[in-house]
Amino acid sequence: METNIRKDIFLILTVSIVSAVLYIVFGDLIMDYGRNGEYPLFLRFLPVLLIQFGMSCLGVLIVLAKNKEKFCEHGLIRKNALLSVAGCLLSAVPTVLVLWLTDDIHTFFPFQGMFLTKDILAAPFPMNVFGYLLIAVVWGFGEGLFYVILSDKINCIKKPRGILNTGALACAVISILIHGMIGFDGKTILEAAATFILMYGSVLIYNRTENAWGNILIFFVIWNAW
Repeated sequence: METNIRKDIFLILTVSIVSAVLYIVFGDLIMDYGRNGEYPLFLRFLPVLLIQFGMSCLGVLIVLAKNKEKFCEHGLIRKNALLSVAGCLLSAVPTVLVLWLTDDIHTFFPFQGMFLTKDILAAPFPMNVFGYLLIAVVWGFGEGLFYVILSDKINCIKKPRGILNTGALACAVISILIHGMIGFDGKTILEAAATFILMYGSVLIYNRTENAWGNILIFFVIWNAW
């Protein structure tokens, strides 16, 4: 059993790391292509979508399909949903405060951090609706699910003890590394600390409530929304 779980963790991380490396190598090219209005919007959106899908969704979907696991086994249930949402939003308060203190806070709108969101919303129907739903599924639901399932797998091997939670620690560190919060200047340290509290705290809430909807919601209303 433990061997299979270790294989699941390896698979999830390998797919995400390979996708992240592809982004590091081709990131500038993808971004330049995505911003070039001479090309059709869908073709500009597709490379960005595939990279994000690989980093956040593909690995966990492969594991779920391989093991025939259901979403409800990872906290996507109704019980304790309000507690989960309230707890996870509370853990996001430092992130909002850091955005405010560093003057990075702006008008609330989910997924505006994805640079093609406004172009997609300005596109004709049904491209605007379909494109925005894809963004919500991949950048919102998929990324939240990634951390939930990864923490579940890690905690199956190393059981949490109170607030000492190996799955939460791993998710917090991965989130900081993926979003490039590495440095010793004041702003970077504040951002990394707030992200650590957000990710570690949200996984603790998930473990206490056994409900993951709050973990999903923070990627809709906090991450890339302010």
